[in-house]
Amino acid sequence: MNAAASGFRLKLAPQGDREILITRQFKAPRTLVFEAFTTPSMVMQWMDTPSFPITRCEIDLRIGGSLRYEWSSPTGGGMGVSGEFLAIDPPSRLVHTEIFDEDWTDGESEVTTTFAETDGITLVTMTICYRTGATRDTVMKTNMEQGIAKNFDNLDTLLSN
Repeated sequence: MNAAASGFRLKLAPQGDREILITRQFKAPRTLVFEAFTTPSMVMQWMDTPSFPITRCEIDLRIGGSLRYEWSSPTGGGMGVSGEFLAIDPPSRLVHTEIFDEDWTDGESEVTTTFAETDGITLVTMTICYRTGATRDTVMKTNMEQGIAKNFDNLDTLLSN
């Protein structure tokens, strides 16, 4: 099921001085959505697109544990992101740092993801806090929204199977 079919759409907007707020609903229990965010084999399915396939996903789901995602481009090059888990409260909340291998975001950012379920619909809320407002504004000018929307549409499909 895609966003058009489910009626759920990604919302992405600046918040406060240094944050980006991302929200999206999924017709699935939050335990399953949380699992899809924290199980490498599931992440490999929904974070994958033909234009930027994911090639590596490692998740050590514990406080102080690491995460690692890598993507490649069919035209050459790629991107890698690493981070560390700061808080884990299954199935309602994750907090982790993230930094790109080729750091263009002025150092680590902190990502807080919450999962709230009402009547079988799970609201995922991600807050990404950057070191500066200028960095946040630079990120807002990228194609981040389209990429996350596509990934979340993939997640929607995975959750409905």
